[in-house]
Amino acid sequence: MTEEKKQQILEKVVEMLKTVFDPELPVDIYSLGLVYKIDLDDEANLHIDMTLTAPNCPAADFIIDDARIKLESIEDVKSVDINIVFEPEWNQDMMSEEAKLELGFL
Repeated sequence: MTEEKKQQILEKVVEMLKTVFDPELPVDIYSLGLVYKIDLDDEANLHIDMTLTAPNCPAADFIIDDARIKLESIEDVKSVDINIVFEPEWNQDMMSEEAKLELGFL
C-alpha cells in the first residue's frame, strides 16, 4: 500500500470516527479526545486505541459497536481492532476546542 493510499484511508477513518457519538453527549468521540491511537498496517488492518469518558460508561458497547460498524464500512479496510484502554485516564483537557465550546466549557 502506498503512503498516499494509507493517508487517504486514515482521513476516512477520522471522518467516520467523527460520526460516532456518545449518546449522553452531543459531541463525537474523536472531538472528545477519546481516540488515542489510529494505526493502519500495510495489509490494511486498522488498530484503534480509545477510551471512554468513564470506566463504567453505560453506553460503552453502543459506542464501540457503532465505531466498528462504521470503520468496517470503509473501502480498503481489511479488519478493525478496537482496543479500550484507560491509561492515560481521559479528562476534559483532551477535548477539541469545538467540543469544549459545544459542551459549555469555554
